[in-house]
Amino acid sequence: MNFIKKALFVMLIFAIQTCEKDDICAASETTTPRLIISFNDNLNQDELKNVTGFVATGIGQSNPLSDYNNITTSEVILPLKTDETSTQYELYKDFEIDDNGTPDDTSDDIQLGNPDVITINYTINTVFVSNACGFKAQFENVSITIETDTDNWLFNSEAINDNLIISDETTTHFKLYH
Repeated sequence: MNFIKKALFVMLIFAIQTCEKDDICAASETTTPRLIISFNDNLNQDELKNVTGFVATGIGQSNPLSDYNNITTSEVILPLKTDETSTQYELYKDFEIDDNGTPDDTSDDIQLGNPDVITINYTINTVFVSNACGFKAQFENVSITIETDTDNWLFNSEAINDNLIISDETTTHFKLYH
C-alpha cells in the first residue's frame, strides 16, 4: 500500500512538471494592421476636413464597409488584402440613393454622389507574433494612387513618412486631400 501511494505521488509530481502554460493569444496582442487615412483640406493641408455622405466599398464587393456606409468623417481605417500586393477602394462623397419615387422597388434605384477609386500598393512582410497568435502581415513600401476621372473630389495623397511601413494602428499613415 505504501508503494502504491509513493508511485501515485511520483506520477502526480511528474504530471505537474510536464504541464505547459496554455497558449492563448491576448486581445491586446497586435494583429495585422489596417491603413489609417485622414481627409485633409486641399487648400489648408494641415486642417482635417470632413467628408459628408462618405461610403467606402472594396472594388469587386457589392456592399460597402459597414463602418463607412453614408457617414460624415475625417478619417477612415481600411483593411488591406494579405494575399495580394494591392487593394482598391471606391470612396464616395455625398452618397445617396434616389429611389425614383418607388421606395419599395430597389430595382430602379440610382446611386448618386461622387466616387473616386484609390489603389493602395504595398509589399507584405510576414512577422512572427507568438506561438499563440501566429503571424501577422506588415505592409511596406505603401503608396496610394488616385484614379483620374472627370470629376475627382480627391486631389492628392501624401504618406506621413517616407518608406512607410504599416505595423500598427496607432497613427495616421496617409493624408488624402480634398
